[in-house]
Amino acid sequence: MAGLVLRNFEKADEVRPFEAGKGRLELLTTDSGPVGRAVFEPGWRWSEHVKPLAGTDSCQSAHTGYVVSGRMKIVMDDGEEAEAGPGDFMQVAPGHDAWVIGDEPCVAVDWTGFATYAKPSDAP
Repeated sequence: MAGLVLRNFEKADEVRPFEAGKGRLELLTTDSGPVGRAVFEPGWRWSEHVKPLAGTDSCQSAHTGYVVSGRMKIVMDDGEEAEAGPGDFMQVAPGHDAWVIGDEPCVAVDWTGFATYAKPSDAP
């Protein structure tokens, strides 16, 4: 492992667009694992813009992350719900839907749940 690593999401190793142009996932591959920055555009909803790629009824990724800007509503399959906004740390278990609240894109950084997020279910 290098003593110092600086990377920029503007030069991501991989970019995965969401359905209908409602955002994207920018993924960096690091020695410690993947780190992603997602930009969820106003109107984005997991069940509409990622579900077709994932092929599951709800998001099955576990997320550990930080909301940089914007707001998101998260609803677990069991009905538990919360809103996340700027400065919030979040841990979200598999089995949820989520959507952007308001007119501002929601930008989030995640270091556990984006390795396979928004990757077509038939992709290697």
